[in-house]
Amino acid sequence: MKKLLFVFAFTSLSMITAKGQTSYSAALGLGVDTAIEDATFVGATGKFFFSDNHVGQADLGFEDNATIITALYSYHKQFVGARGLRWYVGVGPSIILIEDFDNVFALRPHGGLDFKVNGAPIVINFDWRPSIILSDGPDNEVAAFGLGLQFAFN
Repeated sequence: MKKLLFVFAFTSLSMITAKGQTSYSAALGLGVDTAIEDATFVGATGKFFFSDNHVGQADLGFEDNATIITALYSYHKQFVGARGLRWYVGVGPSIILIEDFDNVFALRPHGGLDFKVNGAPIVINFDWRPSIILSDGPDNEVAAFGLGLQFAFN
């Protein structure tokens, strides 16, 4: 698991290049994900701007006896007149690896806000990400949210 996290971080850092109008090109940090009922996952999160509006995000979260791996695509758009504040929408898959239980596969549509602090390499994001369960396991979860605190790279 540590090797996977290292490879992800190294790949993300090596791909960083400045993008046209984005205030940052990539970010790495800490994420919180409430994917399914009574489970709060905490772990690493990272995002990379492929262009001004197209973003890939990967999350790796841990909870008692469970691990979640999420890959998201988002379309980001700047709010006019609100420097550093963007809205975003997207979708992506999650797999929840639960000890002594079958794995849970889910589709995660999401929408939220992304704020880059002016003059500091800090990004804060908050989103609504319901879980549409595609396998046997818990019911769909509508009240699921994500929160991220990240270090931004130009």
